[in-house]
Amino acid sequence: MYKLVALDMDGTLLNSQGAISPRNKQAILAAIAQGTRVVLASGRPLEGMTWALEELGMIGNDDYVACYNGTLVYQVAGKKLLRSQTVTGADAKSLASLATKLGVYVHAFSLKHGLITPKHNYYTDHEAKINGLTITEVDFSTLSDDEEILKVMMIDEPEKLSAAIAQLPAEIYQQYNILQSAPFFLEFLHTDSHKGIGVKAIADQFGINADEVICMGDAGNDKQMLVYAGLGVAMDNASDDIKAIANHITASNDNDGVALAIEKFVLNKA
Repeated sequence: MYKLVALDMDGTLLNSQGAISPRNKQAILAAIAQGTRVVLASGRPLEGMTWALEELGMIGNDDYVACYNGTLVYQVAGKKLLRSQTVTGADAKSLASLATKLGVYVHAFSLKHGLITPKHNYYTDHEAKINGLTITEVDFSTLSDDEEILKVMMIDEPEKLSAAIAQLPAEIYQQYNILQSAPFFLEFLHTDSHKGIGVKAIADQFGINADEVICMGDAGNDKQMLVYAGLGVAMDNASDDIKAIANHITASNDNDGVALAIEKFVLNKA
């Protein structure tokens, strides 16, 4: 019996219009009603997830959320921090310098200053828009070395970003957990930050074992939580590497894939 379902948002729970479909909502509410815990695990900041939590009624003391790809895990009602594992201003400086050498843009999420970038660009504007955030232009060289940074992102057109990824120094993969959450987003997190760790922290709160957890996702930043889960579910629109590690492939995010998986494995509908 599955006791916890963890859902990625973009490309998984949300359709191409950025909305939760009626069937997905109905299935999630039915799962919660029968006692199954449902949590959201996203690369988004909490501000960009709040509307979905509210729409699904997941705003109580027993509701938790993993944001920034598991860097921060909150109890929703009181915004009580369950887990935090950040990088630093020194990391942001170093990665910004590398981004400049590779010819791509960079932005970061600072615990103190929010969404920061050295230079306005289309993809930082996109990040701000979908999450309801303001952008602060900051010369990263002025950041304090010990400033808490939630994640740093190299961002640009997919072709330019792919070229930059190909030139990343090998040793950088030992320094950071590097995730590609979209064709135009490459994320650098603490090596102990990812959705798998975030979802496990929530499951541990309730004495739930990994084999009692379902995780659903579509992109590279979902890999660790699909590996962690007893049942890893990939969307039909997922990347090939995510499909390859999944235990089950459901329909796409535009065809109620989340609902179909919950109906099959949680609600036991034929």
